[in-house]
Amino acid sequence: MNLYLLFKSLHLIAVISWMTGLLYLPRIFVYHVENFEKKQTTEVFEIMEKRLFNYIMRPAMVLSWLLGIILIIIIGIETFSFLWLQIKFTLVFSLSIYNEYLGKCIKLLKLGENRKSAKFYRIINEIPTVLLIFIVFIVIFKPL
Repeated sequence: MNLYLLFKSLHLIAVISWMTGLLYLPRIFVYHVENFEKKQTTEVFEIMEKRLFNYIMRPAMVLSWLLGIILIIIIGIETFSFLWLQIKFTLVFSLSIYNEYLGKCIKLLKLGENRKSAKFYRIINEIPTVLLIFIVFIVIFKPL
């Protein structure tokens, strides 16, 4: 069996799982903020947010990184000298920061300290989509 293809497949599965959470969690925040006066409803959103972040998003992020590093090691650490891979690394690092920012938002919502509007969460929901588009094109075309 080709280990590279195995780890590449696992990497893609982890990335897809992570991206799903990155795209869905801000949408839950929108509903959470829009229903802040309904205690029972917000409790449900808090459970959803916590489970999505802790059981899907963070483990998928860690696996994406781990498997990506393993892929670099398999194909040769010198490949990290390619500019396209450095750009991908930077964009994925940005997604990781965004991921942790969403974790902070969960805490603020739970504590009732959220100062962001539903519109804000709708707008930031586009961040992972834009980064994903750049990442996919850079990985497929390797233009640099």
